Amino acid sequence: MKWKLIWLIVILLSISCNNNDNITIVFTGDVLLDRGVKPVIEKNGVKDLFRGVSHHFLNADFVVINLECPITDTASPVNKKYIFRADSKCSEGLKQAGVTHCALANNHTMDQGRQGLQSTVHHLESVGIATVGYGLTQKERIAPTLIHKNGINVALFNSCPLRVENWQNIENTPDINQADCSTLAKEIRNFKGQHSDYYVVAILHWGTEFISTPSLTQRYSAAELVSAGADLIIGHHPHVIQPMDTIGKVPVFYSLGNFVFDQSKPQGRKAQMAVVRFSKDSLSAKAVDVEIKGNMPVAE
Repeated sequence: MKWKLIWLIVILLSISCNNNDNITIVFTGDVLLDRGVKPVIEKNGVKDLFRGVSHHFLNADFVVINLECPITDTASPVNKKYIFRADSKCSEGLKQAGVTHCALANNHTMDQGRQGLQSTVHHLESVGIATVGYGLTQKERIAPTLIHKNGINVALFNSCPLRVENWQNIENTPDINQADCSTLAKEIRNFKGQHSDYYVVAILHWGTEFISTPSLTQRYSAAELVSAGADLIIGHHPHVIQPMDTIGKVPVFYSLGNFVFDQSKPQGRKAQMAVVRFSKDSLSAKAVDVEIKGNMPVAE
């Protein structure tokens, strides 16, 4: 019995040491907390939206979602076709679900104006959720959000190179990063030159809605970012899956599709999560298929 106990301790220590040699990050597509999703939240809360993927979140060190709406209790809508807003209490629900980071550089986080965007950041950070792609100056917006764990360093860059309806970048005001991919590539090259021990992840809100094939612009931009030093590319915005590819050894998820969303189109109810494992000398990435049922993601 004594020797069995010793071997059990050795095995547990071995597992613990192996786990300390890597980190896992889950990346998702668009998370909407308004419109058709709102009644689901009112009934069961935000945390419940993610119950069908909770096992993946729990097994990850970090979870990075694309937050597709502002979180603010003050309604100050921008003049545009689709306008979203989530209540401030939603931030706590995201935290409870396991979300650690929110990418904000998309075409909806500013739906309630600059005050609403600033409020979003406040509510997220107040519960310990980090933001990506936001700042008061362009230098802050384009700068990466850094992750450190188990001796592994990851830099998250986030940009929305699309034209945003009725919105203009203004310096020294709350805003998202809308740098084009060439500008982002220069920033990544400079960062990588000074921080060669970091993995660089480019999170992009790009592409054409409901088109399941990446455009030539996306493909060219992806190659440009990889050449600049990106180790992983995560894309969303089309609301449908676009295929995963590799450029050299770099995984490129052109579009993960939706995640928490209320669209009725069949292709809009198919999505993916990117589950990425970073070790000290390499990374591996896989796509996990997701089906959106009742506006909520479900994965095996």
